[in-house]
Amino acid sequence: MDNGKQVKNDNYAADIASIREARVRIAPYIHETPVLTSKSLDSIASKRLYFKCECFQKGGAFKIRGASNAIFSLSDDQAAKGVLTHSSGNHAAAVALAAKLRGIPAYVVIPKNAPKCEVENVRRYGGQIFWSESTIQSRESITEKVQQDTGAILVHPFNNRFTIRFCICH
Repeated sequence: MDNGKQVKNDNYAADIASIREARVRIAPYIHETPVLTSKSLDSIASKRLYFKCECFQKGGAFKIRGASNAIFSLSDDQAAKGVLTHSSGNHAAAVALAAKLRGIPAYVVIPKNAPKCEVENVRRYGGQIFWSESTIQSRESITEKVQQDTGAILVHPFNNRFTIRFCICH
């Protein structure tokens, strides 16, 4: 689904310059989450283990990093019509939250069988929900219709250079 209304770039691979740019861009909108260790688990695994505690991140998941990077990369003209995504989980909530932080509308296509807690997260962050069936064809079809009706920019849940370039800020 690419009709020119998705933030895109021919090069999807993250490079160090784009990661550094993303870090600066999203720093005001995310938490620096801790990395913790556990001697007990190290002993069981016979290895040194590190745990990046993204459960302490805004929105409860690392997805806010990519969503914020994508949404705050938009020009004011692009952002004015809002953003759109399809997801049944953390990406949906992250897009809704990042859009709220930017002060723009978020349109989220969610399958009818999505977990209630994820739907409530989208609602809590102000996302406008559109229901689809659980198939990818249904999600994409509803997404395309909402995009035609609103002119919103698609923040694809996994095929977007800005969501791929999420970063860990230390």
